[in-house]
Amino acid sequence: MIPLLTIRDLKTYFETRNGTVKAVDGVDLSVNRGDTLGVVGESGCGKTVLALTIIRLIPIPPGKIVSGNIIFNNVDLLQLPEDEMRGMRGNDISMIFQEPMTSLNPVLKIGDQVAEVIQLHRDISKHDALERAVEMLRLVGMPSPQERIRDYPHQMSGGMRQRVMIAMALACNPSLMLADEPTTALDVTIQAQILELINQLKEKVGTSVILITHDLGVVAEACQYAAIMYAGKIVEHSPVAELFSKPLHPYTVGLMESIPKLDAASQEQTRLKVISGVVPNLYNLPRGCSFQERCRYRMDICGEREPPLDKYKGAHLVRCWRYQ
Repeated sequence: MIPLLTIRDLKTYFETRNGTVKAVDGVDLSVNRGDTLGVVGESGCGKTVLALTIIRLIPIPPGKIVSGNIIFNNVDLLQLPEDEMRGMRGNDISMIFQEPMTSLNPVLKIGDQVAEVIQLHRDISKHDALERAVEMLRLVGMPSPQERIRDYPHQMSGGMRQRVMIAMALACNPSLMLADEPTTALDVTIQAQILELINQLKEKVGTSVILITHDLGVVAEACQYAAIMYAGKIVEHSPVAELFSKPLHPYTVGLMESIPKLDAASQEQTRLKVISGVVPNLYNLPRGCSFQERCRYRMDICGEREPPLDKYKGAHLVRCWRYQ
């Protein structure tokens, strides 16, 4: 199967007063048609910058896409003129931003904002675009969509605003949707509804999804593949079932061990395990492996050379000298 999206050696840096921040530093990824890829990692590891680079919304300056290829439907997005890329955003590739309250325009009605996306990419009237907006809001489970299109963002709850963002992202039936922590700040009930909604719409529309999250539980529920990101690099990439049954990279193992277990009450009470140390300074990354200072399995070679992202078995890839 030819992947819908293939990323090769992608590097996005930011020039600041304190030096160069290597936010995305040599990422390799692929997403198959109809699949959901979960990208997991701590805050500041480069997940959101990766998504913004794919859709080419990095502010230049201070940001700069230093190298790499982003092949989408056999087209390298980094080689497209800006006007062609603008035509693909919201049409072929869409994005659900992390905070809907700041992403939606507070002075425009919800219906106008959804209709604007449709009119931008479809040759239809404002009336027809509003009708399509009502259909999309109904599709994402918005109550009374005919009335809600006249509401402003502040009149809606967080879950409803997130549904509006999903409706805007899917309004033109994109081939790829980037979802940047779409369940942040939502309670667990609404979170489950949003994830179920994304899965249902993915099946109906046939959209592939890159789901950015901190929550491994979300990955287990909604994704077919997972990529673990640390300090701007992918350190492990695997089918979800294989990742949870046999995590390889010490960082992935640490993330798994930090999850509370449901049967903890029946066992001897112990403190949750933590990953020692802190994330390295992205201005001055250590020589060799970026995780070495926090790793319980550190070897001499870890401080000398950076390990490549190599195949362990089947589709399971890992960046660690232990498996070379």
